[in-house]
Amino acid sequence: MEKKKKHFSFIYILGGGILNGDFIMRHTRMIVLIVVLIIFFIGNRYSCMQKLSKIDHLQKELQDVRFEALSISSELTGHSRQSQIESLIEEQGIDLEGAQTPPYELEK
Repeated sequence: MEKKKKHFSFIYILGGGILNGDFIMRHTRMIVLIVVLIIFFIGNRYSCMQKLSKIDHLQKELQDVRFEALSISSELTGHSRQSQIESLIEEQGIDLEGAQTPPYELEK
């Protein structure tokens, strides 16, 4: 019995002759499994990268919103001081005065 000569040329590989080889025929299932796993891992990595990118974007947006809420809160605190309110009433020319007697509670 004479062994066949293995001829690995470019035309042989592109023509599909390599798929008829003994090694490929014996390990077809294993090769298909490996290819499916590779595709699964690539897809999983791509999905993870997209999710991490979205998480980074949302964290930056959250930081901006927190800063904006803090600045609005401090501005509101500044505007609601009694001295600030009195000066705004004077500027507007509204005829109001501060109470001379302290407030008191009524019993129920």
